[in-house]
Amino acid sequence: MKKSEDINFEEAMKNLEEIANELEKNELDLDKAVEKFEEGMELSKKCNEILTNAEKRITILINNGDGNLDEEPFDANQA
Repeated sequence: MKKSEDINFEEAMKNLEEIANELEKNELDLDKAVEKFEEGMELSKKCNEILTNAEKRITILINNGDGNLDEEPFDANQA
């Protein structure tokens, strides 16, 4: 598996799903379960970082109609 800083959003989500499935099976010993949990937390942080950066990019690219870019907060509920 790639390091979390070298991974894209889709890969991170796939890995998180795999970790969740492993943890739900309750077949891991405590040390391995804690290790998997820590790995999942790192991936979760990376996903959050990627989403935050994407939101910032979307905010910057909103055009006000006269050729100038205005920064407006992104609201997923308006989409």
